Amino acid sequence: MKIAVIGTGYVGLVSGVCFSDFGHDVICVDKDPAKIEMLEAGKVPIYEPGLDALMAKNVEAGRLIFTGDLMKAVDGADAVFIAVGTPTRRGDGHADLTYVFAAAEEVAKACTDYTVIVTKSTVPLGTNRQVKQVVKKANPKLDFDVASNPEFLREGAAIEDFMKPDRVVVGVQSDRAAEVMNEIYRPLYLRDFPIMTTDLESAEMIKYAANAFLATKITFINEIAALCERTGADIKLVSKGMGMDGRIGNKFLHAGPGYGGSCFPKDTSALARIGQEHAVPMHITETVIRVNEAVKTRMIEKLRDLCEGSFNGKTIAVLGVTFKPNTDDMRDAPSLTIVPALVGGGAKVRVVDPQGHHEGEALLPGVNWAEDAYKASQNAHALVILTEWNEFRALDLKKLAKKMKTPRMADLRNIYSAKDAKRAGFDAYVSVGRTDLGG
Repeated sequence: MKIAVIGTGYVGLVSGVCFSDFGHDVICVDKDPAKIEMLEAGKVPIYEPGLDALMAKNVEAGRLIFTGDLMKAVDGADAVFIAVGTPTRRGDGHADLTYVFAAAEEVAKACTDYTVIVTKSTVPLGTNRQVKQVVKKANPKLDFDVASNPEFLREGAAIEDFMKPDRVVVGVQSDRAAEVMNEIYRPLYLRDFPIMTTDLESAEMIKYAANAFLATKITFINEIAALCERTGADIKLVSKGMGMDGRIGNKFLHAGPGYGGSCFPKDTSALARIGQEHAVPMHITETVIRVNEAVKTRMIEKLRDLCEGSFNGKTIAVLGVTFKPNTDDMRDAPSLTIVPALVGGGAKVRVVDPQGHHEGEALLPGVNWAEDAYKASQNAHALVILTEWNEFRALDLKKLAKKMKTPRMADLRNIYSAKDAKRAGFDAYVSVGRTDLGG
């Protein structure tokens, strides 16, 4: 089939590359000439493990091309996927649909034959029906259907998630649209991955409900972690015991400095706003948002205590600033709250991150970037682990402790233990939800 993908951001690029690997002919469109030039040169503008090789393979096979010409891309397309940004709108917390509607209008004006216009972007309930009206207004004679096809990609594991999904959700209004979508995802169906067909609103809701629930699990375990610190319980054991219950599961039960990224903050905020608009307050989701912000504040106070009450004049090494490992994404990362608090408190901050430097330079002014954890820790008063990159999981703690002026560690991802730290020569070690080594 011929597929056009509008937008080459994270979702659009991953989707386009993977569709082409299914054997479809895919044209990815973007208005940014620099991005198209980069993609045509074989360079990937985002960091996602394995994406560069998969993209090169399908470009070479002739199934994947990039263009800034939307008219060329949608001409004869069986389906056009809209995968543009839906950032949180300032002031009210709702998703900004400006780019979605603009793309829909452009697609409508460019199409001449029947096509399925698919919203891949995360959009509030009712958006796909609005997209239909936008298309009708822009091109009243066009024969088309709309579909909702939310993505469930984890950054850092996006290709595997696309190729081996828990489910594919497709919201449609007609059998004809369902047939097109089924044909697109036929390679997954043949391997027994579930394709779930719903109405438009249910597909839209599934995305928000799923992300809000996962954010709730993270926030819940972080609250339990705070209680564990006061009562002497070990959050790692508590999480393990909870996760063994098949009704709960062990995923998203890792205590830390709060959730971040491109999805959870934006989608919980949007769901809360949708509830308000329909007079059905999302009390749990609203609480999750508040508690997640409080978790970040609690981490700052934990670090302040580690630094004997003040950051002023202290040199602090920070390991990891992206919101999670295996991505360069820093959107709403805990580091964007925690690191500025250190700098604002008078600390000299050295940062290490395998992929966060490019984005971090603009987002974290006032910090120095180091090549590795050992250089960052030279004569430092404290070491903070913010992101659990593999590079930080097997550090030579004895070497780190010897390099530091005062060997103190805040392990906010619970990679190590108080016993590990003490044996290595650290005077103080704090973690999340576990017994600490006092200073």
